[in-house]
Amino acid sequence: MIDPISWGYSWPYILTAFIGGYSIGSVPFGLLFTKMSGLGDIREIGSGNIGATNVLRTGKKGIAAATLSADIIKGVFAALIGTQFGPDIAVIAALGAFLGHLFPVWLKFQGGKGVATAIGIILTLSWQTGLIAISVWLLAAVLLRYSSLAALLGAIAAPIAAWWMATPQLVEFFAVIAILIWIRHFANIKRLLKGDETKIGSTSDKPHTKDNTP
Repeated sequence: MIDPISWGYSWPYILTAFIGGYSIGSVPFGLLFTKMSGLGDIREIGSGNIGATNVLRTGKKGIAAATLSADIIKGVFAALIGTQFGPDIAVIAALGAFLGHLFPVWLKFQGGKGVATAIGIILTLSWQTGLIAISVWLLAAVLLRYSSLAALLGAIAAPIAAWWMATPQLVEFFAVIAILIWIRHFANIKRLLKGDETKIGSTSDKPHTKDNTP
């Protein structure tokens, strides 16, 4: 990370990178797309989450795919801009985008769970690590058929893969992302432990009670 001795010089750039990343990440595409499509407020549907998984509960696969793509692009865009100013600024901008998605000021800090935005960030900062995390996510989704469990396993895979494929700085950063994703999936983890979590493609997909950690 940035040498502490240079904080007095660097803090305006650090703050700018973080705020810029946060502004990008805080755009609630799931909410915007569902409202523009006449589907109402996605926060009143299913789990109340603004991410692609909950958007899919509207039955509109195209809108869910658009939400997933846009949330990934948020992470890519923030990290990509940051890399133009060095690895430290890239991490700070990416962290801002990730926290912006989780805690958007426009929605009273009640945002998504961060999986799609994390994918964009990890792919941009270490594409090899990103491909491994995505592979774990997809394999778990196909075999276990739990979207939340697949996301949790993919999140764990990122810092582990980065240990061999990226810098120590990115190992730490991806570990922070993984921890936050697990925290945001707390309600899902409880349902998984109880056996109440809905499987992917289940015909009995009933709306969940709104998560306390959306």
